Amino acid sequence: MREPFATALTGGHHNSLGRTDEVIAAVLADPPRIDELFACLDEPDELVRMRAGDALEKVCRDRPDWLLERIEQVLGPMAAVDQPSVQWHVAQILDHLDERLTPEQHGRATARLKDQLACSTDWIVLNVSMDVLTSWARADAELATWLRPHLERLTGDPRKSVAKRAGKRLAEL
Repeated sequence: MREPFATALTGGHHNSLGRTDEVIAAVLADPPRIDELFACLDEPDELVRMRAGDALEKVCRDRPDWLLERIEQVLGPMAAVDQPSVQWHVAQILDHLDERLTPEQHGRATARLKDQLACSTDWIVLNVSMDVLTSWARADAELATWLRPHLERLTGDPRKSVAKRAGKRLAEL
């Protein structure tokens, strides 16, 4: 695929990933194009940003070192995108990279996820952030102490998926 990623990721139904799989395949076949994919996070079209976030998370599953090399982009500009469909992909990428992060990077990643859990109103961002933070809290007593009251708060969320997940994650701690 030589078509620009921003063009390939635009259009179609709002709930569809469109041609994201083609973009992923193009990045895996031509690794330097990952920078073009990151650039799509700056596009004005929210569908392009959502699909770029999804593609980056899926590339990370296959080639985590590629995203680790760009952790500053993940923790910086990508994490700063004020769009839930990008934010939950940031959480997933950080979880994929968890054991590869330096202590400083892990601290920044934890701070990002804490902020998402404390401030987001999006049910998917909350659920993914709860999952990742609970997983990380198993090896971090300080994080577990911080997390408990947030999970307790979310057990009262009016959305069943959030409340139920918060209860399960609280029980795991």
